[in-house]
Amino acid sequence: MKRNLVNIFQLGIKELFSLLYDPVMLFLIVYMFSLAVFEEAENAVTGVVNAAVAIVDEDRSQLSRRIGDALLPPHFQAPDEIMIDDIDTSMEAARYAFVVDIPPGFQADLMAGRPTRIQLNVDATAMGMAATGAGYIQHIIAQEMRTFLKDDHAPAEVSIVTRAKFNPNMEAKGFQGAMALTNNITLMAILLTGAALVREREHGTIEHLLVMPLRPIEIMLAKVWANGLVVVLAASLSLYLVVKGALGTVIIGSTPLYLFVTVIYLFSVTSLGIYLATLARSMPQFGLLAMIVFVIMMLLSGAHTPLDSMPFELQMIMQLVPSTHFVNMAKAILFRDAGLDVIWPDLFATAVIGAVFFIAALLRFRKTVTLTQV
Repeated sequence: MKRNLVNIFQLGIKELFSLLYDPVMLFLIVYMFSLAVFEEAENAVTGVVNAAVAIVDEDRSQLSRRIGDALLPPHFQAPDEIMIDDIDTSMEAARYAFVVDIPPGFQADLMAGRPTRIQLNVDATAMGMAATGAGYIQHIIAQEMRTFLKDDHAPAEVSIVTRAKFNPNMEAKGFQGAMALTNNITLMAILLTGAALVREREHGTIEHLLVMPLRPIEIMLAKVWANGLVVVLAASLSLYLVVKGALGTVIIGSTPLYLFVTVIYLFSVTSLGIYLATLARSMPQFGLLAMIVFVIMMLLSGAHTPLDSMPFELQMIMQLVPSTHFVNMAKAILFRDAGLDVIWPDLFATAVIGAVFFIAALLRFRKTVTLTQV
């Protein structure tokens, strides 16, 4: 037993030195856990920011001018005034995300109590801001109408009080940074372990290991702990220096618990990386396999789209994927200050899935080793 542990440790050290002399991989690690996290959180727009707006003012009244003046930065650019015949041309050329058409006699009809309408044209290809921006504009128009009619202090039958928990300022930057870090942990864990195995096969060093008194499980465990250690250290630095430091995200949960959960998760995805490497015959094949698997895990795990909004059957399938549980735990720990008493079902599921992946990778790796020896 002691000899086996020594073999695993020494093989892991060899993995670390191999990585140290691979400048491309080192650059990728530094980039994915620094600039990639920062840029996605800082510049990926998920709300309404600096949206281009135009107004067709057919009324030329005080109220129509008030509505145009109420569309203010940072949500909207200063509105351009265009003619009604230019609406279709402008929308087709994607010059404006929103065009507000105020009909003639709008203010007079409103003052007289007659029904009237305002047309809001939305470029729905800008999906990130279409629905939210339309809601903002509707609220702004309604507010200006109430103010103009001096009815904004009229008592309401129901008073709605909204409280935003865990993110009082409703800022996407902090959430985006943490989810980018979570996704990059998945990507780098798969790439590092899988690439290490493929690289040894292409360089012929795997045959050198096979002539030594080593077992396949020792080789696998060495790759898992060495590459997992690199990802954990890089993720820790990224969490403190990029997410907390450069982005200024307030992390209210336990960072040590998040890192512990990351270690359990890495056992799962590093095993998955080794399994994919045993299926591929070359580095390009492994890269294609890894990207296909990563994109599915990233898009359907709940990091960018709510899991509840997906079809029920797909939700059940994604429960078999470790990234789904890791995303749930990351959100709960970092933003809701959840403890083990809350996240233990996801943690248990991640450990079980990791064990299944490890056994599958070990069986496949043993088969690959047998074919190599033959």
